[in-house]
Amino acid sequence: MPSATLPTLSRSEIASHNTAKSCYVTLGNNVYDITDFLDSHPGGADLVLEYAGKDIADILKDEASHTHSDTAYEVLDDSLVGFIASDKSANGSAANGSANANGESEELRLDSKGRPIHPKTGMSCEEDLSRETDLDTDYKTHKFLDLNRPLFAQMWFGGFSKEFYLDQVHRPRHYKGGASAPLFGNILEPLTKTAWWMIPTIWGPPVTYALYLASAGFNNPLAQVAYYVTGLCIWTLLEYILHRFLFHLDYYLPDNRVGITAHFLLHGIHHYLPMDKYRLVMPPTLFVVLATPFWKLAHAIFYWDWNIATTVFCGGITGYILYDLTHYFLHHQNLPLWYKQLKKYHLAHHFLDYENGFGVTSSFWDGVFGTPLPMLVKAN
Repeated sequence: MPSATLPTLSRSEIASHNTAKSCYVTLGNNVYDITDFLDSHPGGADLVLEYAGKDIADILKDEASHTHSDTAYEVLDDSLVGFIASDKSANGSAANGSANANGESEELRLDSKGRPIHPKTGMSCEEDLSRETDLDTDYKTHKFLDLNRPLFAQMWFGGFSKEFYLDQVHRPRHYKGGASAPLFGNILEPLTKTAWWMIPTIWGPPVTYALYLASAGFNNPLAQVAYYVTGLCIWTLLEYILHRFLFHLDYYLPDNRVGITAHFLLHGIHHYLPMDKYRLVMPPTLFVVLATPFWKLAHAIFYWDWNIATTVFCGGITGYILYDLTHYFLHHQNLPLWYKQLKKYHLAHHFLDYENGFGVTSSFWDGVFGTPLPMLVKAN
């Protein structure tokens, strides 16, 4: 199975690699760099160069010329450098590869097991999210981020264009050994990592205490339960809104280092390294920043009763706790049967279509707002 970080190449770009110094060929939708093989070809380099920049399916099977053995295909497998970009993708179609700008159906490439391959990420299944990336090769190929060095400085001083950044950050990598890549590489590093169990440990007690204080204002406990459940329901909508319009601001980003670096720290790093266990849930300090406006909003809406406002807010925070735990378990745990479809749905957001599927704990709001994922992928 190819690496998830291989690029897509236009046919004109492939055709330009037609010399002994750089010889590309295609087979199906795959692109191979066979430059190093030219001198080893039994029939000589000239025979190969006749097909440089072209498709070699017919010549490989041409009995009149020479039916190639399995060894030839093994050489190709070792030389895979990318995939052919569909003409529709090259002309500005939707990044998800399932429809173009006019809403017309767009065919997805299939891997050897018949699973759709995303035109940008090169991924086709859940397994690709945790396929270890060759760090040195990846950096040499893409000139994006060197996972051996602190990422923040590379983002800040990298001078990446927004277009290049968005293309690369949505091609997931997997750091060696499942460890966390260095972000700052100094004493700040521990502050960038949050274990999943810290979420209920930190936020569970204050939520419980606040609900206890607010209970004094309710004559009927069921009334408090109703407001609490209301807060939970409100959270599901906020989860969708924050994920879609803040975390995936993407194409509305300012094309400068401040906007791009902020996007990377907020959510881009999670799409770049989706299986990092310690940068998957929200750091407590960031959550305080994001939650404070909603505390004030709840008390502005329910201004006549502090107890109601606090109960609704606590319901929302409980929803957040459940969201962060669900998000972690979707990435890292084998889940009960009723969660498996949800896991498949969320991981498809990473390896199939990051421009849809913004619901994590539920796909309900995706259906309401027209951003459901095309469930074309079989999770392993």
